[in-house]
Amino acid sequence: MIVTISPAPRLRGVVSTPGDKSISHRTLMIAALASGESTIHGLSNGEDVSATRKIMTALGALVEDRGDVVVVVGPDGGLHPSTTRLDCGNSGTTMRLLAGFLASVPGTHVLVGDDSLSARPMDRVAEPLREMGLFLRGHGERCTPPLTIEVPGGARHAIEYSVPVPSAQVKSAVLLAGLSASGTTIVHESLRTRANTEEMLRDAGVTVESQDVGKGRVVRLQGSRPQPHDWWVPGDPSQSAFFAVLAALHADADVTVDDLYPGAERLGFVSVLQRMGADIDLRPSAHGVCLVARSSVLQGVVVSSEEIPSVDEVPVLAVAAAAASGVTRFVDVGELRIKESDRLQGSVDLVSALGASAEIDGDDLIIHGVGSAALFQPFSYRAALDHRMVMSATVAAVVGRGGSIEGAETVSSSFPDFFDVVASLR
Repeated sequence: MIVTISPAPRLRGVVSTPGDKSISHRTLMIAALASGESTIHGLSNGEDVSATRKIMTALGALVEDRGDVVVVVGPDGGLHPSTTRLDCGNSGTTMRLLAGFLASVPGTHVLVGDDSLSARPMDRVAEPLREMGLFLRGHGERCTPPLTIEVPGGARHAIEYSVPVPSAQVKSAVLLAGLSASGTTIVHESLRTRANTEEMLRDAGVTVESQDVGKGRVVRLQGSRPQPHDWWVPGDPSQSAFFAVLAALHADADVTVDDLYPGAERLGFVSVLQRMGADIDLRPSAHGVCLVARSSVLQGVVVSSEEIPSVDEVPVLAVAAAAASGVTRFVDVGELRIKESDRLQGSVDLVSALGASAEIDGDDLIIHGVGSAALFQPFSYRAALDHRMVMSATVAAVVGRGGSIEGAETVSSSFPDFFDVVASLR
């Protein structure tokens, strides 16, 4: 699907993002493992989370809507293998977390995904899970899907594992597998990543201890079954980055994004934009924090991957850098190459289409800004069926001189109402 986005003369309003996708996946999984009924308020309505929801049903959990609330009932006797393959769609989070989650479900499981997910490496998850006693097979050295996971009966092996490359998904897979292990599972991370899994397991009655060590963290988990819980899913802070950049780059904008998850590891893009000169604030709200952003003039800066550990916000920050004066350098963001698409090259292509210049230097992304979004060129862009690249290109079109985007339908994976929400600000 190709959409054409026209520029907006003015942007005003208060918007909400879908329920945090990261938390939504985890609420469904933790609730399905528990014995009894859990409720989830604010679950993300994106296709990625829908894939996780369908898999929980296939494994024997009852998942149903009751008004605005999703109810999950985990069977007393535990989950069972599915008679069909477990389709993760386009969701890397689903597949990586599920690989560890399935440690609690003895039997054989086959995990599949779409063409994009089938090209994404799963070796970083496979390595520690094999140490814990799972038999996990994929294709090639990087262990690409489909994945076959054989889970023997009995307890898993508790391990002490140092995550080689900062990854909340790898950490989470090990912790979820640790639920069915005897003893203490310990995960070391050299750089703190989002703490959703350990926070939520603690809320569900699992003994989890977390200790900050320098820039990193050590997490210790005692194996046990989660308890039913009443979950509230706040808005997705990663999705709010698009509106923060939208407002900062537009000449006449004042935008508020309400009720976001307040985790520090998820809001690093805010400090990056502030350092670039953006008029942006975080304020307390009923269920987290709200973000307020206004028209600004930006300058290029150096951005470390440590500031945005998942690097998910880099594509839209690249649009901000294209509108800034001077040079912005994103350091050590090679992880972008193995997302839903090669977002490193995709960011270069988008920035170049806008009339700015960009280059890749090893694992760094360097952007020479044009000084104002008003100087962006009208553009055409192929988003490679990557929702974040679609949304980043949309921001560029609205604040600049318009553009057309191919592959726009993929926003449904995370933010089905994105175009309508953007239009509401006009």
